[in-house]
Amino acid sequence: MSSTPYDADGLRRGDKAPETPYSPGMKKIGGVAGWLDDRTGAAKPIGYLMKKVFPDHWSFMLGEVAMYSMIICLLSGTFLTFWFVPSAGQVVYDGSYVPLKGITMSEAYRSTLDISFDIRGGLLIRQIHHWAALLFIVALSVHMLRVFFTGAFRKPRELNWVIGCILSMLALVEGFAGYSLPDDLLSGTGLRAAEGFMRSVPVLGSYISYFVFNGPFPGESIIPRLYSVHVLLLPAILVGLFTVHIGLVFVHKHTQYPGPGRTNNNVVGFPVMPVYAAKAGGFFFIVFGVVALISGLVTINPIWAYGPYDPSPVTAGSQPDWYMGFADGALRLLPGWLEFEAFGFTFSFNVMIGAILLIPVMYTLMALYPFLEAWVTGDKREHHLLDRPRNRPTRTALGVAALTMYGVLMFAAGNDLMAIKLHLSINDITHILRAAFFIAPVIAFWVTKRICLSLQRKDRDLVLHGRETGRIIRTADGKFFEQHEPLDPYARWNLVDYDTDQPLQLEAPADENGVASPTARKDRVRAALSRFYFDDSVPAVTPAELAAAHHDGHGHEAIEGAPADEDRPALESSRREAPPRP
Repeated sequence: MSSTPYDADGLRRGDKAPETPYSPGMKKIGGVAGWLDDRTGAAKPIGYLMKKVFPDHWSFMLGEVAMYSMIICLLSGTFLTFWFVPSAGQVVYDGSYVPLKGITMSEAYRSTLDISFDIRGGLLIRQIHHWAALLFIVALSVHMLRVFFTGAFRKPRELNWVIGCILSMLALVEGFAGYSLPDDLLSGTGLRAAEGFMRSVPVLGSYISYFVFNGPFPGESIIPRLYSVHVLLLPAILVGLFTVHIGLVFVHKHTQYPGPGRTNNNVVGFPVMPVYAAKAGGFFFIVFGVVALISGLVTINPIWAYGPYDPSPVTAGSQPDWYMGFADGALRLLPGWLEFEAFGFTFSFNVMIGAILLIPVMYTLMALYPFLEAWVTGDKREHHLLDRPRNRPTRTALGVAALTMYGVLMFAAGNDLMAIKLHLSINDITHILRAAFFIAPVIAFWVTKRICLSLQRKDRDLVLHGRETGRIIRTADGKFFEQHEPLDPYARWNLVDYDTDQPLQLEAPADENGVASPTARKDRVRAALSRFYFDDSVPAVTPAELAAAHHDGHGHEAIEGAPADEDRPALESSRREAPPRP
C-alpha cells in the first residue's frame, strides 16, 4: 500500500526504534541497583522519596540549618572522641601550654588541653563542635517559632510538634552535658550548681545527688557518666527523633504558604531529585563553611584561661551558655521567702522552681498547645496551608507574650553585670524585672494583637479599594477623589485566602426535661476561650463584598454586617475559578 504525503504513520512504517545508549559505568550501576532491589525491595520506597515534592521558601531552610548543624556536631564530636579521656583521675600537666605546666588537673582537662594545643587541627574542631551546637539550638528554636506562628502544628502534625518540643528540650540537656566534660573551672562550677539544684528537690534531693555523682560531690564518676550520656545516649535519641520527624514530614507532605494554585490537596514545589537534593547539598556546605569561618575567627570556651576546676576561685561572674540563661534568670528573680522549713525538712522552692521545674513545665505547655487550640476552636480539619501570623492575632499575640516572658528571664540572668556596669542597685533591677515578668507579657499581648488586627483591616481596605495612586481626579460636578488601582488577582489571593473563624456558640445548660448537661461547666469554659480567640477577628473579604465595592465604591458596606457563612460558597467558588500562577 502506498503512502500519501499526509500519511505520517505510513512514512515511518518499518522504522526501527532507536536504542538508548548506556555507558558501561551506567550498566554496572544499574546492575548493582537491580541486585539490591531484588534482595531489599528498596526501589519503590526510594523512588517515592525521590519524587517527593517540597515547596520553595526561605523559612523552610531553618529546619535544614538545625539538621545540618546536628550533622556537623556528630562529625566533629567523633573526631574529638579519639583523644578525649573521660576520667577525673588526677595527673600533673606537662604539655605545651606553658602557663599550666606542673599544675595538677584531671585527665579530662589535660586531654582537652592536648586537643587544643598538641593535636593538629584539634582547636578548630573543638570550636566547630561548640559553635555548631549553639547554631543547632538557635536554628531549632527559630524553626519552632516559624512552625508556631504559621500554624504548621495543626492536624495532622501535632505529633511532629511534640517531637520537636522533645528535641529542643533534649538539646539543652545535651549542651549542658557537653560543656561540663572538660572539667575546667567554668564547667565544674556549672556541675556544682547542678548538684545544688538536685538537692533542692524536697525529701529526695540528697538521694538524687548521691545517685548521679555516685557519692559526695564531685567524685570521680560524673565525668564518665556525662561522657556516656553526651556521646551515646542523647545522640542516639536525637538522631532517632530527627529520623521520625523527617519521616512524618514525608508522610504528611510538606506545608506550604497559601497562593494561587496551592490547596490542602497538593504541594507546589520541586521534587527531591534532582532539584531539591542539589539545593540541599549545596546549602549543607554553606552552613558548614559559615560554621568553620566563625570557628576559625572567634574564640569560644577558652578553657586554658579558666584553669582546672577548683571550688576556691569560683566567682559570681560564672554563667552558663546562652540557652540556659532563662533558667538562670528565673533563679535570680524567685523570692527568698519560697524557702521554708516544715515537718523537719527544708523546702527550697526558690531554687527548685527555676532550676528543676521550669524547663519540663515550659516544654510540656508548648507540646500541649496544639491540642488546646484545637479544643478551643473546634477545628478538626487537616491543614496543609500555613497561616499568615496577622490572620491569627490571638495566637500571634500569645506567642509574642511568651517570648517577652522569656526575654525578661534572659535579662535577669545578667542582673549582676548590669548593676556593676551601669552603677545601679541590683535589688532595684531585680524588683523591676520581677514586675516586668508579669506586666510586660500582658502589654506585649495587647500591642501585638492590636497590630495584627490593624494589619488585617489594612489588607481588607487594600482588597476592597486597591492601591493609592496619588492621582486626583475632578468630576464634572466638581467633586474630587483619588484614583485607586485595583490589585491583580494574584496579589489579592494572598490577602483573602484564609478562613474566618467564629466563636463557638454556647449550648443550653439543660435539656427540654430540665436535666443539667454533665459538660455544662466545660462548655462554658470552652465558649469563653473561643470568644477570647475569635470575638474581634476581622473577616476575609468575600466575592460579594468585592463586587459591591467595585460597583460603586461603597456597596460593600451594606453586606459587611452579614454572617460570614452567607458568602462562603461564593468565596469557595472564586477560589476554585482563580487562574493558576504562570
